[in-house]
Amino acid sequence: MTAMIHLTVRALALVGLLAATACSATYKNHGYVPPEQDLQQLVVGIDTRGTVDDVVGPPSLSGMSDEGDYYYVRSRQRTFGMFRPEVVERQVLAISFNADDTIANIERFGLEDGRAVPLARRVTDTTVAGSGFLRQLLGNLGNFNPFGNNNDQGFGF
Repeated sequence: MTAMIHLTVRALALVGLLAATACSATYKNHGYVPPEQDLQQLVVGIDTRGTVDDVVGPPSLSGMSDEGDYYYVRSRQRTFGMFRPEVVERQVLAISFNADDTIANIERFGLEDGRAVPLARRVTDTTVAGSGFLRQLLGNLGNFNPFGNNNDQGFGF
């Protein structure tokens, strides 16, 4: 009987340990912002876009054209259990350039400097929402067209 109690206690301890680790937060880091010692090598008004590329590397984001400003973005997300991920830290380093491609300004921004701007990607909605697998499979049986278009002559244009 005591062996059964010890086995039950061990099983409960294992379940408790698994439950405790499932509730711990996980963190994900995205992006890159150059360290301060690399930025100390850049001189505003003297160094150029090429120097920035050599010293800190090209950014993952830039302005609207090839001559646009440089933006380095790093964010840290915390996921806790089943809840939606939350951005707990975001740093943006903006390097702007003059018309002659010299550095005009170097600025740092964080979450404390304003509101969080979500970095989202565009996703096209599917048209099969609410349709089961069999309905999708069998729904195309009568829609076969050997000519690949809907005109009556069967021409490909």
